[in-house]
Amino acid sequence: MPGAVVSVAVLAALLPGLLAGAQAASLAPLLQGGGINSLWRVATLPNQRAPVTQFAPEQVAGRAALRLQAQGSYGNLLHDLPAATVFAEGQRLAWSWRLQKPNASIDLHKKTGDDSPAKVCLSFAVPLERVPFGERQQLRMAQALSGIDLPTATLCWVWGGPEAKQALVDNPYTRRVRAIVLRNAGDALDTWLDESRDIAADFKRAFGDESPALPAATAVLVGADADNTRAHSVAFVADLRITP
Repeated sequence: MPGAVVSVAVLAALLPGLLAGAQAASLAPLLQGGGINSLWRVATLPNQRAPVTQFAPEQVAGRAALRLQAQGSYGNLLHDLPAATVFAEGQRLAWSWRLQKPNASIDLHKKTGDDSPAKVCLSFAVPLERVPFGERQQLRMAQALSGIDLPTATLCWVWGGPEAKQALVDNPYTRRVRAIVLRNAGDALDTWLDESRDIAADFKRAFGDESPALPAATAVLVGADADNTRAHSVAFVADLRITP
């Protein structure tokens, strides 16, 4: 897909509606009653041609988990946060994840390699006037074409490929999405690995040049994609939660 069209599509799929107000942080569990919680919904690209990433509950090594299977596909499981959720200083986003089938073609610096077997993201409402002019115009174009009011920043924690751990990577389609690589091709397969991220600290690292204060969050999403590499990956996510 042409870069401009992809940028609009990526923004529209990753970034839910911009919300106003203030409310304490809360997060619905991924799984409920043996299935996927109804407060989470599948979000895809507008007019997406690629298959949709498959999400399903599964018991893995004694843990209730969400299976993420990407096969030349794109998709996110998204939970809209109450308007507008504000995370307190020191609050953390925690989860466990496990990689079963890696994608050897990942290169997060290139459009052709911009995929991940697992990612957890938060979208935020950075004031539009703080967004660089060119990207602000891109956002306005995306809003006009999609008919969606878009928040202005998405931070993802990803399972990458050859990238160094803790690397900060701008999405090759749009800088409104930035990723911190937590795991890479060197991590063990079929092993539960635990994460706990300081939301404010990671946001400041990724977007602090635009917003020194942590803005309201608008959504949390869990995703996996292989549409750019045309590959196949399988991963699991469990126990996604907010901790003090």
